Amino acid sequence: MDSTAFDILLVEDSPSDQLLAKRALAEDSLRCRVHVVPDGVEAMAFLRREGKYGSTPRPSLILLDLNMPRKSGREVLAEVKTSEALKRIPIVVLTTSQSPHDLDSAYGLHANCYIVKPIDFEAFKQSMRAIKEFWFKTVCLPNEGTPEG
Repeated sequence: MDSTAFDILLVEDSPSDQLLAKRALAEDSLRCRVHVVPDGVEAMAFLRREGKYGSTPRPSLILLDLNMPRKSGREVLAEVKTSEALKRIPIVVLTTSQSPHDLDSAYGLHANCYIVKPIDFEAFKQSMRAIKEFWFKTVCLPNEGTPEG
């Protein structure tokens, strides 16, 4: 598995958070290609391989912010998890919100986990390492070639 490069779709509207996440995800030897889109509309186009995203890879994991323009993370989560073609892609909600309502709502929409973004960069890097370790080294993920993938 170490020679495999995993594709991560980062759905994040904040340029500074995009940069922090990309830097943190590049920190260790586990190879990940991070694809960034700034909102939910672009995320769904990427996932459906529409328009300029026609040849994009199917991500192994989605890191999803909740509060974005045009289409919220909640809307993306609901669309992905009700789509036969997309619902098996794990979604990690990565947000600043500590609201119990947001937490319950995300899990109600079948988020695979919910992480509050640490403010400190070192803590943020540790969170990214933990995400990569868990999703790409610990668990077995379905591949795109499966009937629903």
